Order: sequence, then C-alpha cells, then structure tokens
Amino acid sequence: MISKKGWILKDTYFELTIFAKESLIEFLADFIMNFTNEAVEIGKEKIILRTTQDTTALEEALKEFDCKIIKEEKENVDWIKAYQDSVTPIEAGKFYIHPSWHKPKENKINIIINPALAFGSGHHATTFTCLEAISKYVKENNTLLDVGCGSGILALAARKLGAVVDLCDTDPLAIESSKENFALNNESYRNIWVGSINKSKEKYDIVIANIIADVLVAISSELKAKFKEVLILSGILDTKEAKVQKAFEDLKLLKRMQKDEWVTLIFQKV
Repeated sequence: MISKKGWILKDTYFELTIFAKESLIEFLADFIMNFTNEAVEIGKEKIILRTTQDTTALEEALKEFDCKIIKEEKENVDWIKAYQDSVTPIEAGKFYIHPSWHKPKENKINIIINPALAFGSGHHATTFTCLEAISKYVKENNTLLDVGCGSGILALAARKLGAVVDLCDTDPLAIESSKENFALNNESYRNIWVGSINKSKEKYDIVIANIIADVLVAISSELKAKFKEVLILSGILDTKEAKVQKAFEDLKLLKRMQKDEWVTLIFQKV
C-alpha cells in the first residue's frame, strides 16, 4: 500500500526500511505517517519510507520501539512514476477502479483514482472488501458517512450508487485528496471536514470506517451511536479481530469478509 503525501525530486533520496513484528506494523505506520509528509509503503512485517528529508529525528524516535532499521541512500529514478506505470485497474464488486490513463470499462461503475495522488486506490485488501460491501449494502438515497476517508474512494463509490455522502479524516491532506478525487470524477459530497465522527451531529443510514483496529475500538461508542442500518468496519488485521468483535458485541454481525490477513466486519443493530 502506498501513501503519497508530498514529494520533491532530488538526485538522491533516503530509503528507510523498518522491520518489526506484524502486531506492531499498524501502530508504527501510523506513527511514521504522522512524523513525516513523505511516502510510506506498508508490508506484513516491514515499512519502507522513501524521503528526501533528514530522517535522524525519526530514527531516534523509533529506537523506543522493538524494531530494526536499515537506511540506504539511493539514486532518484522517479520511483513514483515507476509505481504509477505498474498500477493496473481493479474490479471490486460493482466498481472498476482505474487511473486516468486507462480507459473506462463498460457494464461497470467506473471510478478514476490516480494512485500517486491518493491514499487508497482499491488494490489494498481492506479497500477491496469495503467496495464489495458497498456494492451490496448501499442503496440510492442512503445517507453515508466515511470515517477516515483517505482518498475518498469509498464515499465516491457510495455516491456513484446514489447515496448522500459525508466524509471526515483527521489528516488535512486526506481531505484535500478526497476533494480532488470527487472533482476528478465529477461527483459531489454533502459535507467534508478535518476531524473524526464526533464532529457530526447527524445519524446516518450507513457508517463506514476503514481505519486501524485500535482506533475502531477507541471510537466504538461514536460509531455505534451514528449509524441506523449498517456499520462497515475494516482495516482490521486478523490478529486484532477478536478485540474489535468484543468492542461491538452488542451489535449483530451481518457478514465477515477476509482478504489476505485483513478482515472487514459488517454489523447492524440488534
């Protein structure tokens, strides 16, 4: 998964590879992305940061955690463009997610996402299963809130099905990315804000939150209070699933979806 938040092209860049236990990866990725505005690649037991910035302070901060760090200086060959060129369209549920340099597909709902400009392009397992869930549960005129919207891809998919959508994210850059992607797809949202679900006074037919498991647990009360029909939770490593299930045990589990090591849970009121 690639997260692009900013890039200045120079002759060389630093590649920082952080190796850690799988259980720490989510936390460390969130920590690193709050520390720097550069790109992060997340694997099962490692995180790769590519940056032109000085990483000394980050390396010092990471020493507090149980991880191994390898730092290399590499020649800049415009890896973002190389990554762009490697991205292929993807079908998920009713949707065909493709970059602008690929043609749309007939008999599918087309969504344009340019990966180097976005936080999510449909290729990650959590986004993929969320798109499948949206295909099944979102109906025309439903009200929907996308919590932790990232690129806005999930709210965009719901909007393509005729839903009235609101979006929020604690990262201002994610909000800008979502706005750009809605404009790119000639679609409109109702409300969008920097922050989380607690800033909304409304209740929604559907709430979707594709964020890390610990955050889902932390805001579980707000999530449960704001949805009326369906709650879609994702971003859950299978090793963290039990913790999330316990936090939402007062709801009825409609469906469990798993792709690779990532789980999506769909709930309704009891």
